[in-house]
Amino acid sequence: MNDCPCGSGAEYAACCEPIITGKKTAETAEQLMRARYSAHVKVDADFIHDTIHPDHRKDYDHDGAKKWAEESEWHGLEVLSTTGGGPDDESGEVEFIARFRDKEGIRSHHEKGQFERKKKKWFFTEGKMVKSAPISVTKVGRNDPCPCGSGKKYKKCCA
Repeated sequence: MNDCPCGSGAEYAACCEPIITGKKTAETAEQLMRARYSAHVKVDADFIHDTIHPDHRKDYDHDGAKKWAEESEWHGLEVLSTTGGGPDDESGEVEFIARFRDKEGIRSHHEKGQFERKKKKWFFTEGKMVKSAPISVTKVGRNDPCPCGSGKKYKKCCA
């Protein structure tokens, strides 16, 4: 079984892959957001570009996005909330946290993504970063779950 990177619990072939390959369209803003995360994991920069609303592509750095996806180790996606973005809506917002490791270390990308539907197809329009809560320092033991969210023990992951 090949679990989908988006964290839905479904197999990739039945979840995000058909959306990324164009065999089906995302029915909701959340489905598109999950497929965009999976496209980062699978380094499909064309899908990421093509799912940005045409009016919002001007500042998109295709090569930079591809390089970032290639050079990052993806640790998971957590969808926190969805407002609108259903099959009958024209817009929606998905708040999520994407966890990854890059050359600077373990990081989290916490965003409220804005989505619009155009000609029955969902597009990402813009993301608003969510400020982090104050940091509390907690000592992590070797056998504790890794704080990166991978599900592995700290000693086997980021120690």
